Formats: sequence, structure tokens, C-alpha cells
Amino acid sequence: MAGNLIKNEVLVRVYAILGLLVIAGVAIFTKAVKISAKEGEQWRYIGQQYIKKKPLAAERGNIITEGGEFLATSVPVFDIAFDPNSRGLSEEDFFASIDSLSYHLANHLDETFTPGGLRDYLVQKRKEGRKYVVIKRGVSFSEKERMATYPLFERGQFGGGFIAEPKYRRERPYGVLARRTIGYVRATANPVGLEGFYDEDLSGERGERLMQLVDPAEELWIPASDFNTIEPKRGNDIVTTIDLELQDITENALSRAMNYHDPDWGTAIVMEVKTGKIKAIANLGRTDEGWWETYNYGVGQAIEPGSVFKLASMMALLEDDYVDLDDSIALYKGKIEYYEDVMEDSYPHSMDSTTVRRAFEISSNVGISSMVNEYYNQTKAPSGKPVRKAGEFIDHLKEFKLHLPTAVEIDGEAKPYIKEAYNTEDYWSGTTLPWMSIGYEITLTPLQMLSFYNTVANNGRMMKPYLVSEVQHLGETKETFKPRIIDQSIASRKTIAQVQELLEGVVERGTAKKLYTDRYSFAGKTGTAQINYQRLKNRTYVGGYQASFAGYFPAEKPLYSCIVVVNRPRQNGYYGGDVAGPVFREIADKAFASKIDLHAPVNETKAQFAARKLPNKSIGESSDMEYLMEHFDMTHDGKSGTEWSVLDATESDTIIVRTRRMKSKQVPNVVGLGLRDALYALENQGIKVKTQGVGKVYKQSLKVGTSVGNEGRTITIYLR
Repeated sequence: MAGNLIKNEVLVRVYAILGLLVIAGVAIFTKAVKISAKEGEQWRYIGQQYIKKKPLAAERGNIITEGGEFLATSVPVFDIAFDPNSRGLSEEDFFASIDSLSYHLANHLDETFTPGGLRDYLVQKRKEGRKYVVIKRGVSFSEKERMATYPLFERGQFGGGFIAEPKYRRERPYGVLARRTIGYVRATANPVGLEGFYDEDLSGERGERLMQLVDPAEELWIPASDFNTIEPKRGNDIVTTIDLELQDITENALSRAMNYHDPDWGTAIVMEVKTGKIKAIANLGRTDEGWWETYNYGVGQAIEPGSVFKLASMMALLEDDYVDLDDSIALYKGKIEYYEDVMEDSYPHSMDSTTVRRAFEISSNVGISSMVNEYYNQTKAPSGKPVRKAGEFIDHLKEFKLHLPTAVEIDGEAKPYIKEAYNTEDYWSGTTLPWMSIGYEITLTPLQMLSFYNTVANNGRMMKPYLVSEVQHLGETKETFKPRIIDQSIASRKTIAQVQELLEGVVERGTAKKLYTDRYSFAGKTGTAQINYQRLKNRTYVGGYQASFAGYFPAEKPLYSCIVVVNRPRQNGYYGGDVAGPVFREIADKAFASKIDLHAPVNETKAQFAARKLPNKSIGESSDMEYLMEHFDMTHDGKSGTEWSVLDATESDTIIVRTRRMKSKQVPNVVGLGLRDALYALENQGIKVKTQGVGKVYKQSLKVGTSVGNEGRTITIYLR
């Protein structure tokens, strides 16, 4: 009986517990169904507010010069924070190491805190339940690695609260060099330059990481695990066509011109003739902080080109066989009228006529425009020539590809504007053609104009200008961009040869003759365009000028083409030959001094000595001169009895050696010496030297033979 009672009591208890479990299970199941079906969206939303997959930026690829130097690169930096309430950090461990950690942080990071003050600050943050305390932002990789060895931090994020958030900072090792061409990508602005154009290649692929929200007020997230959900993939590298040395030469030359002439802006571009590779591109504009590369004028600024456009007009005339270079044309004393609009030559003169060649060399507006107007703006052509219309002149410009953009790899290239003949929407009038022929009522970017000159230098073959030669990933080539031919020949070989001759004449006898040098040959055209002008009834109001020079070097075997445009110079001249030409010349001079490709090998041809090729008026140290004459087996007569010798060529094959004496404590004659020898001769006399130009000395500021004096003197020597 007693056993049955005990058994029944146990069964009652079991059934009661079972019932309670069933009720609890039903309640849990009901709640789960409710949460899942009815409240699921709400709870999922709340969960996502605190635990979420966040994107991880990939390391951005490098932008590299042709020689392998970095123009732009990504440097890893880290934001360092401390989680004093990390889940793996016990109170015992925290207080055992917080003194040492505070000492390291106070001495190496933040001098505003004493170790004791920093300890109290971190302890207070632990008591507040904070999980993210900023220690230092923008820490380098090496500094981050050192901090990872500090007490507590050595245990990592979950054991010691050490949080190191990786980021990448874009660096330009060469500062502002090619700044606008390199460009940038920013969230608040349109992408610019190569960074913008190749953003997809450079960006790589983002990764993902599970992150936990620890401070909703400040939107602070920390990694929720040690592992990334998806690892980021580094971006590709872009190998440009930029030559770092030429880029530096170009920017410095342009910068000097900006300081000297005080314009609104300037640009200079250097291109490799045979390939179309852009080797250098510099842009400087006026800002409150001085000259800065804030806009790519060479690519984005469409301008009326002025007289550099006359090359296209001459090519059209020569292609149609309307003129020969030695034909005589009227100049009307430098003034002509088109439908009551008066056109004048830039330089006043009294010439009634000249040759076609000379008209181009002196950049005669009247000469060029009257030829174009005579043959393309008449219903009845003179001298029995076939009738030509203005549309056929425009067709020539299109054959020269002047109506097309270059499609260079930079966003924002301005489109060229060439009027359609007789189109009223283009405001075509009877004066359009003559003014168009000298570079007005049309617009082109400096790069588009340079592409045309580069084509002439390349014997009529037009190459596409380009800035990027390769896309690489970790040193492996992924894509190659080779030189691309736009047109095998934009004009006949005869026409190209004739205009090449004209461009050389501009430098030898024309508006650029001040730029001439006997050290090497180059060809080009000056331009001086009026800007912000208004043609009034009796005169033309001019708001400023634009100076330009386009050409190539060396003339006989062109390697580089170059254009320089300086907009609205305010001082020290405004003509193209005075403002833009010297920039071109400086670029060419320094390129010749630094680029071996511009010099023919000394053993390219067998040495031949004739009287006209013998050294003439060459001056140098006697020992050097004797060595050279013996080495090249040159017949010579005489011997210098002093330290310096002068070599004179004779009518035969003999060199006459003369003595140049330099007396002690007197200003020596250094005319004819190279810079090295001139410095040696002058400084040996205790004279301080200033230099201008490059080449050999052609003038010195102190008179030969004057006393140096005990305190010494300063001399300026001029070289060319």
C-alpha cells in the first residue's frame, strides 16, 4: 500500500513536470513563430543595425612613369583604437597591464597626458562600458607594428582590445609634378585625370568584413571577428608614357615664364614624334596662393589658336597647287580690308609684296589671309584656276583631322570647333574665311594643335596622342597600349616637305630667329592671338594676348614635338616669339643636354676632316686641345705657350694654334670658352661668377684686362 502511494506521487510529479515542459515548449514555439513571422522583419532590422557586413577598401594601384618612378602610390595607414571592454579581456588582466600600457602610450603617442593621467582616463572608459577609445589616427605600418607589441595590445583585439583599422592614403612622391594629369577621385567631385579615367583598374575589388556597432551616437564600428568575409583585391598599376626628367624640365621652364610674364595661365606639352606618346604635360594657373596646377589647360581649354594655325592654311594652298613657295604675293603695306573689317599685320612694315615663303616666315596676316581669300572665297578663281569654294578649304581642315578630338585618356577634353561653310548657325559671314585662315573664329585645344604639328614632323603620318602604355598587376602586364596610327598621310609628301621647310625658315629667318641656335636645329611657328576682342566700326578692342609656339626638334630627324601657350601675359612682352618661344627653347636645350637619343653616335659615320668642319675659334685648355688634335690626327701648326689655346681653321686642312694669355689679377677674356673652362679661369682670379643661358660664352659683363682688386669682383657671363 505504501509502495503504491509513493509510486503514484512520483508519477504525479513527473506528469506535472512534463506538463510544464510542454507548456514552456508551446510558449517558446509560439514566441518563435511570432518573432519569425510577425516580428521577424523588425528584429532583423534591429540586428542589422548592430551587426553588419561593411565594405573593405582595396589597396589602390600605382601610377608609374615610363622609367618606373611612382607618380602616385597608396601608403597603408592605420587608425589605432582601444577596446577596454573587449570580451576576452578580464578585469584582472586589464588592471595587471594598464599601468605599463599607459606608460608606453603616454611616452610614445600623446605628450598631453602623463602616464598616470592616461591610466585614469582608460580606467574611466572601461567603467563607462566604452568599447572604442581613439588612441591615434594615421599611424604608419611600422608604428602600428611597434604598438602591437605594447602590454595588452600584444594580445590582439579580442584578448587585449587592440584595434587597428587599415586605410590607404594616396601619396605623390614628386609633389605637384604632373598634378592635374595624375588627377584624383573624390566623393564630392567629378573624377579627374588618369586617376579618374582609370579608376576601375586602379580601384581593385572591395572586400567585406562583419562589423559591430559600438557607439550609435558617433557611428563607431569595430570588427566582430578576426577574419574578413571577403578579402579585398589590390588594384592594377598604370604605366604612363611620362618621362620624369622631361616633365621636370617642362614644368620648371613654364614656371619661370609664368613668374616673368605674369599671365593668367600657361601650358606646355611634349610629345614623342614617332609614337604619339605624351612625354610631359605641364599646366599652371593663377590662384591666391600663386601658380598652381588646378586645371588641365592643355587638354580642356579650347582656344582660338592664332598664327600657329597658319600652317594648316598653307598646307591647304599647297595641296591644291595654288601657290609655290617662291611666288610673289601682295602685302598691301601690312593692311587689308574685308567687307569693311580691317586686318593688319602684327609687325608694322611698308612692304608692298614678298614671296609666299617670306610671308609665312614673318607671319603676315595679310599675306596668308589674302591667299586663302583669293582662292577659296571667290566664285570665279583668278588665272584660269578651277573655281573653289570655302567648303573645300574646310574639307582640307577635316583631312588634316583638325575637327576631331584626340581621345587622350583624360576626361574633359574640349571638342574642336571648325565652322561649316556658309552655315548661318555658325554665324558664317564674308569675313569668316580670311579670319579663320589666321587662326580666329575656330577653337582647338593646345593638345589638338600639337597633334597636327607632330604629324607634320612625322612626315604626314598622324599618331594618336596617348598617356598610358601598360596596365600591370603586381608586375605582370595585363594590357598593353601600342602606338596607334590615325592616318597614314594627311597630305602629299611634297606638301609636307614644303611646310617643313617653311617651319625651319621661321626659326632661321623669321619671327623665331631670336631663338635660333647653332648647337642643334629645330622648326616651329610663333603665334600671337588677340583675346577678349571686339571688332568695332573703326577699330578693334583687344582685352589681351595669347602667346604660343609649336614646333619640333631636331628639325632634320624629329624626336620630340612641343607646344607652349601662355595666356594673357601682363609684363615683359606678349608676342609668341618673346613669351612662349623661350620656353620651347629651354625645354629643347635641356632635353639635348640630358637625352642621349638626341645625339648621333660619334662613330655613326667615318670621320672626315675638311676645312669647313675643322674647329674654328675653339678655345680651351692647351692640354685638352693637344690631346684632341692628336687623337683625331688633325694637322696643326704652332703650339701654345700658355695654359689656354685658340684653334683657328684655315682654307686648307691645317689648324693654326694660337695663344690666349690670361694675366694674374686681371679680368680674363673668356668669350668662346665653355662653362666649365670659363668658371675655372674666372674663379682662379678670385672673381665671383653669375651665368645666363647655356652653351659657350659669347659676352661678359666686365671688360677684359680691368683689375680684379683685392676684394674680388662679380662678373656675369652670357652663354648660347
